[in-house]
Amino acid sequence: MSDLNDLYQEVIVDHSMHPHNYHAMVDATRKAEGYNPLCGDQVTIYLKLTGDKISDVSFEGNGCAISKASASILTEVVKDKTPAEASELFETFHHLVTGDSQKPQEEASLGKLAAFSGVSEFPTRVKCAILAWHTLRSALEGKKARTSTE
Repeated sequence: MSDLNDLYQEVIVDHSMHPHNYHAMVDATRKAEGYNPLCGDQVTIYLKLTGDKISDVSFEGNGCAISKASASILTEVVKDKTPAEASELFETFHHLVTGDSQKPQEEASLGKLAAFSGVSEFPTRVKCAILAWHTLRSALEGKKARTSTE
């Protein structure tokens, strides 16, 4: 299990230090801003919706390693998904980081997101991990107000 924990830690550190899709998207069709007042993490999610698919996604922001890594991996896993598929992925991820995951097959379907399984042991870090996901949901719903984890 130690090797698995090391791998997970490596995934989070790598995505935090070298975030994927970290840039403003000038031709985004949706954009939402998120804020975690508990620790000050901030994120902006940019989406390009084409038909019923998320054809492109990127982010910008400042925050802790958990927050930035979660946003980075989010941009990889929701690309080419429908909003409904992205919402389902959010629910599965939320169950994982809050410790409510009761279906091991769901956890296995998360791929790199499974690296955040240890977050459930640190309740104050859960909001760091889900900030980008709540912000994604706001972007998909076309909400203009800044999303908060509170």
